[in-house]
Amino acid sequence: MDIEVLGALSVRKNGLSIAPTAPKPRQVLALLALHSDQVVPLATLAEELWDDAPPRSARTTVQTYVMQLRELIGEALARRDGERRTAKDVLVTLPGGYRLETEGDGTEGAEGSVDFREFERRATAGHRAMDAGDHTGAARLLREALALWTGPALTGVHQGTRLRTEAERLEEARLAALDRRIEADLRLGRHRELLSELTVLVSRYPMHEALHGQFMLALHRSGRRSEALGAYQRLRATLVAQAGLEPSAALGRLQMAILAARPGSPVPDGAPVTQQLVARAS
Repeated sequence: MDIEVLGALSVRKNGLSIAPTAPKPRQVLALLALHSDQVVPLATLAEELWDDAPPRSARTTVQTYVMQLRELIGEALARRDGERRTAKDVLVTLPGGYRLETEGDGTEGAEGSVDFREFERRATAGHRAMDAGDHTGAARLLREALALWTGPALTGVHQGTRLRTEAERLEEARLAALDRRIEADLRLGRHRELLSELTVLVSRYPMHEALHGQFMLALHRSGRRSEALGAYQRLRATLVAQAGLEPSAALGRLQMAILAARPGSPVPDGAPVTQQLVARAS
């Protein structure tokens, strides 16, 4: 089974989609896919579908949605000659809940693939490479991890409490990987190549201090100090207007460091890039 949630939901078996178009069965499938090979309790499915006010018929209704999913799974299984498994072997009923079997963990040679697990595997390897000072390897691994994303997680799926939490968790993991990948690229002297990407990112995340700090540094490294300082002032105005907050002390130190430091100076290995710039200016 091939599962994709890092963008539009896609769950395929033998090349055939088993994702229903009806909103609530689609929610059930999305939650099962995010916890594939694990038991998802009936209470968790009910909470996703109806928050804290499930109807008396919740159990029967969930069973109906599971039956609809099994019908789609059965059609997909029928496409494979000699298939001995049934839909109930793929979407398993267990005491208290259900488990969606992937029959594969996303590794090479496995029957199935799960994009968010592959993202987590590559991102973890990238973070470890970064911690070990392998900036080239970190940039490559994190870039590969981020390439698995095709849009916001679970696009096209109505999200209740559980799915919203999962989507937010995945987005935080994506932003963390993005931050480290940009950090690795800055360490490798790719500041000019980063400018167009960071221009888009600071517009998309107007209150994200880490991205603004990286943008300021990339501009500074490219000999565009006045624009770097302008980026700081725009962030400050946004934070004050929308949250009543000043930029963090770390970002303020970066601003002062850019005022004092010479443009174009190299970034040595060791502490994070922004800390290096501050240390040189102090």
